[in-house]
Amino acid sequence: MRGQWGFILGIIAALIIAIFAVINVEAVRVNYLFGTADWPLILVIIGSVLMGGIIVGAVGMVKVYQLQQENKRLKQTNATKNSPTNQKEKDTSQDKRKKEDSVQTEAKGK
Repeated sequence: MRGQWGFILGIIAALIIAIFAVINVEAVRVNYLFGTADWPLILVIIGSVLMGGIIVGAVGMVKVYQLQQENKRLKQTNATKNSPTNQKEKDTSQDKRKKEDSVQTEAKGK
């Protein structure tokens, strides 16, 4: 459901931007570092929206990559903690603790 709402909001935003861009078709002067040029405002608006989308998408992809790497690292750590040899060590240490506890309770009872 969340993906559907995101898609619907994306379509609405695209329509608003497209309408705004079509209304503003007059030529405007764009100043670059190395000169100036006259461009239709519709191209400037659409170009700005596309650049913003590319930047947001790139930042999102970096975040997803970082989370995937962290997930992979945590799975490896979890696998080593739950390995059969490690589990046997845990079982024996728990058995020792239970025996110690029972000896202590017997000693307290006497």
